[in-house]
Amino acid sequence: MAWKQTALLLLVCIATTCSARDRADLLNVCMDAKHHKTKPGPEDKLHDQCRPWKKNACCSVNTSQEIHKDSSRLYNFNWDHCGKMTPECKRHFIQDTCLYECSPNLGPWIQQVDQSWRKERILNVPLCKEDCQEWWEACLTSSTCKTDWHKGWDWTSGINKCPDTAACNTFQYYFPTPASLCEGLWSHSYKVSNYSRGSGRCIQMWFDSTQGNPNEEVVKFYASLVASRAAPHSVVLLVPSLVPMLSLRLLG
Repeated sequence: MAWKQTALLLLVCIATTCSARDRADLLNVCMDAKHHKTKPGPEDKLHDQCRPWKKNACCSVNTSQEIHKDSSRLYNFNWDHCGKMTPECKRHFIQDTCLYECSPNLGPWIQQVDQSWRKERILNVPLCKEDCQEWWEACLTSSTCKTDWHKGWDWTSGINKCPDTAACNTFQYYFPTPASLCEGLWSHSYKVSNYSRGSGRCIQMWFDSTQGNPNEEVVKFYASLVASRAAPHSVVLLVPSLVPMLSLRLLG
């Protein structure tokens, strides 16, 4: 039985990145970040691509509107830093931002950070493989100058600009694989899952809200694995792609 206990402990840490929060705080929660509400709740008038979260959201109507603007005041971040981003590509970045700002189902992957603009972030959220693949394909012909958009920009003008040492090139040049985009872009906020949409084991960026929010099932599954302080943060963080293998071993 010892190997099963060890495997379960690893599964908990892999699936949740050993969240700093207690189990009770993993469900239906908002991050302590720049634009998030303190508690999730209904927002009937969320804008456009953020509307799937209107029944229970961590974002306000104003935030959802700003997300869709080319010159958004949320972070003064310019998507078009290397020329005009294609509409197909920008659509995925908007959806990514809606998930980040609006979802109350990211609790197991929330981590504390010491940053001036937020106290918490997400780390290694298991993103459904189709969401990553489609994002990457939509952006292949758009251009950028960096592989990690969280850091290293020139902010002297008040908006992000490429540093002098960074040359503009296609997304395909900087992100040769889907995983290199989804995992590297925001400092490992996401981890590409081996699971597909509808599996109940990966977070969906895209979903039909008339059928409910599938991420509610996902977060309940991972939160159910978490015992309070199940493992210290010093435990090596293994990749979420091992979850299917360990799950089968445990079930077997």
